[in-house]
Amino acid sequence: MKSVKRIDALVGRTEPSKRVAAYCRVSKDSERLKNSLANQVSYFSALIQKNPDWEYAGVYADEGISGMRTSGRDGFNRLLGDCERGLIDIVLAKSISRFARNTVDLLK
Repeated sequence: MKSVKRIDALVGRTEPSKRVAAYCRVSKDSERLKNSLANQVSYFSALIQKNPDWEYAGVYADEGISGMRTSGRDGFNRLLGDCERGLIDIVLAKSISRFARNTVDLLK
């Protein structure tokens, strides 16, 4: 006896959206750089939220802190912890130097 196998259509199925976060940092605590940090946060928040394939996972920031070490960079360390817990798929940054100046930290 012949049988019929039903194959459901793939229409309407989509890949899960990527959870995207951004990291922003300025190294000196001056009024001009505070504006730069605020601009970075605003830019990345809007960029992530307007992309329909992305889920906003937050913007992590450190103000007035050098990128030479990870110690004291609370925003950076929270970001890494959330990445390790699988809460973030993609991290955006203005430049690699904003993320880390130390290559070893960058590759962790």
